[in-house]
Amino acid sequence: MPNPLYDALFAPMAGQARPLMSLPEGDVLSAAAFHAMVARFAHALEAAGVGMGDRVVVQAAKSPQMLAIYGACVATGAVFLPLNTGYTGAEVEYFASDSGARLMLVDPGHKAALAPLAARLGIRLESLGEGGSLDAIAAGCPAEFTPVDRADSDLAALLYTSGTTGRSKGAMMSHANLLSNARTLVGLWRFTPKDVLLHALPIFHTHGLFVACNVTFLSGAQMIFQPRFDLEAVIAALPRATAMMGVPTFYTRLLSDPRLSWDLAGHMRLFISGSAPLLAETHRAWAERTGQAILERYGMTETNMLTSNPYDGLRKPGTVGPPLPDVTLRIADPDTGTPLPQGETGMIEVRGPNVFQGYWQMPDKTAAEFRPDGYFITGDLGLVDSDGYVQIVGRAKDLIISGGFNVYPKEVEQVLDEMPGVLESAVIGVPHPDFGEGVLAVLAGTGAGPDLEAVEAAMRDRLARYKQPKGYVLLDELPRNTMGKVQKAELRARFRDRFQPREAKG
Repeated sequence: MPNPLYDALFAPMAGQARPLMSLPEGDVLSAAAFHAMVARFAHALEAAGVGMGDRVVVQAAKSPQMLAIYGACVATGAVFLPLNTGYTGAEVEYFASDSGARLMLVDPGHKAALAPLAARLGIRLESLGEGGSLDAIAAGCPAEFTPVDRADSDLAALLYTSGTTGRSKGAMMSHANLLSNARTLVGLWRFTPKDVLLHALPIFHTHGLFVACNVTFLSGAQMIFQPRFDLEAVIAALPRATAMMGVPTFYTRLLSDPRLSWDLAGHMRLFISGSAPLLAETHRAWAERTGQAILERYGMTETNMLTSNPYDGLRKPGTVGPPLPDVTLRIADPDTGTPLPQGETGMIEVRGPNVFQGYWQMPDKTAAEFRPDGYFITGDLGLVDSDGYVQIVGRAKDLIISGGFNVYPKEVEQVLDEMPGVLESAVIGVPHPDFGEGVLAVLAGTGAGPDLEAVEAAMRDRLARYKQPKGYVLLDELPRNTMGKVQKAELRARFRDRFQPREAKG
């Protein structure tokens, strides 16, 4: 009886004594033990009233149990809905209500606080993890479970976007969406049963869950499963790993430690970076210190992975590589959808088996995000260079129109990042009385920080005048979300009055 995702990822673990997860306290969870955990939780979900198609909301700490709930949802035909552990009660209420969830799983210590919310929405609430109420139910359940039949097009997961430009949207991911991408990545990145992935990412996000875990499960590899990125723990684990997936912050923090060297990391087969842009300087510094070139790739919640620098061949700093083999990518005019010539900047649009089914209960929004010929409009601006590598210029919402001219933040940031004393930069547009939007450069510095007057003077010879920042701000660090992305919306709100005339004082 077919269940595409379960059959590919979880069923092969049955009876396998091989290590699957090395846990922080030194314990090792075998593939067979994890398979049994998935089965017990599948029975527990059914005991909690969860049926085929029901949404299961999970806001809990990273653990093997949370990962087993993912497998249990796949086995029972339920829809897995992981939430960022940093979301507030009000945010959780929106996701639970909007999704029409049947069951909510939370950390044992948070159950009492969220009980009124669950009661208000009529959702069953259980806890997950050590001492959890669902764990207690699962403990008395059989270690075997017959998965329900599912089709490639059936819904497997619901992931909500961050909602920076309006209310969050639930991206519907099918069995085929997730499985096609995992198969492509296993082949492209050469994962085998001999691999040991250092896993320090969260598992409420596409990167840590549907890329890192699905690739590991499908290839028969194992994981060093760490609850979060901890510099000491990662350095201690590197000698036992063959691959690591991380966000740029992982790499910059490791570069800040003198212990990072060829001896420590030179044996590694693969370092992958994503979820936020990797500075070209970080790419170069990593190669010098370790002898390894970081492989940068590009994806998003609605599509999983779309492009990747090659395993063999040039990994170009500042690019995210060519499209995946089963992904069709084009650069189009943002307004008309007309394809643009190679080298021109426009909207990145994609089509492929990994592209989601649409937004949960938002047919109009779904229709607006797809072209008539089926291409999904990513919202990212970019270009394809002469080698076929994709360069991300920025989000369309981040495009700055100053005095009628288009300013792409990435172009300005690349110049700023080369300036002495600049660790990184974020270029935003804020209201300007003369130009509509003024270009504002927000900088984070190294040491004593950059000399802003010197930076401003140097920019005069590097970019056209309309692209040059009309103001500079220096911060200790740029605000980021849990996946390391710079929060430009926060910066725009914080500095929106930067260029507004001050009221005269009487």
